[in-house]
Amino acid sequence: MSELVTNLQYWHWWVLAMICLAIEIFAPGAVFIWFSVSAAVTGAILLVLTDLAWQWQITIFGVLTLLSILAWRQYRKNVPEVDSHPALNKRGEELIGRTFTLSTPISNNYGKIHVDDTMWKVYGVDCDAGQKVKVTSLNGTVLNVEHV
Repeated sequence: MSELVTNLQYWHWWVLAMICLAIEIFAPGAVFIWFSVSAAVTGAILLVLTDLAWQWQITIFGVLTLLSILAWRQYRKNVPEVDSHPALNKRGEELIGRTFTLSTPISNNYGKIHVDDTMWKVYGVDCDAGQKVKVTSLNGTVLNVEHV
């Protein structure tokens, strides 16, 4: 083992980069990708500086890994991920702003609307079945509506 460490070649680092990349693919979390990038860069440096001691190689790898992880965390903190479908799997939130016809009248502030294959309980001002209502907000599983 110590002979392998003392005789590290550029391609050893590239193999390590591929192994870390494979780990990232099967256990995603944006951590091993930075180990992979650092190993690839270390291998590229060793390709240019062929007589670099193994201690420096490991130091470069460690520093690059630490810097890349810290830079990624800072970037994610400053530029949060934008979701293209923020209401995905939040069926009630998808309905906000849409207009529907009451299936049952709203009496005592509660009624029902039919959306696709589901009946939703609604809360709003009393009105007759067949009236158009607009969903304004969501309270748990109850849609808050107003008469259109």
